[in-house]
Amino acid sequence: MAEVMTRQVVAVPPGAGLREIAATLAVHRISAVPVVDPSDRPIGVVSEADLLHRQAVQDDPDEARTLPLPDADAATARELMSTPVVCITPDASVVAAARRMERHGVKRLPVVDGDGRLVGMVARADLVRVFLRDDRAVRREIVEDVLGAVDGVGPDAVAVEVDQGRVTLRGTIDPPGLAQVVLRLCRSVDGVVSVTDMTRSGG
Repeated sequence: MAEVMTRQVVAVPPGAGLREIAATLAVHRISAVPVVDPSDRPIGVVSEADLLHRQAVQDDPDEARTLPLPDADAATARELMSTPVVCITPDASVVAAARRMERHGVKRLPVVDGDGRLVGMVARADLVRVFLRDDRAVRREIVEDVLGAVDGVGPDAVAVEVDQGRVTLRGTIDPPGLAQVVLRLCRSVDGVVSVTDMTRSGG
């Protein structure tokens, strides 16, 4: 996650006004901004959708309303933000981030350290760029960091082919149960789209 997240994060305090938030989004060309407490811990997110919702619930002189809508007076980040905020840690995988976004229906995740302080942001676009990773870089990481780190498996025993992010493993892996470990580790490598197991057991 640390490789794909945006580290220069723009944030606003809970008391930031609507105009300040709108200006922050426009100046930095972003679609949402985290709201942080005095300790830099995210407590919510304000997005363009939240601002549009605020605009939509204001009284329209051409439209008769008998009762005011509840959000019509929302004017600060604390009142506008979406909560609870869904976060992730820098050591999480891209797959974990994608699943969390999908599960919670969000387009971005604040990245927090062990103390819960904001250290980055990751958006859907950041995750999509991972799949543009060069095949040679993907293969090198699998050979060095996966095969080279698992006892009983090595580059001499297993050949790795990568084409458009699709990984194929050929060779021998012993014991047989170790193959599942290798496959799982390969799937966790950034840029891997799929893994095809063509290995066999030496026994």
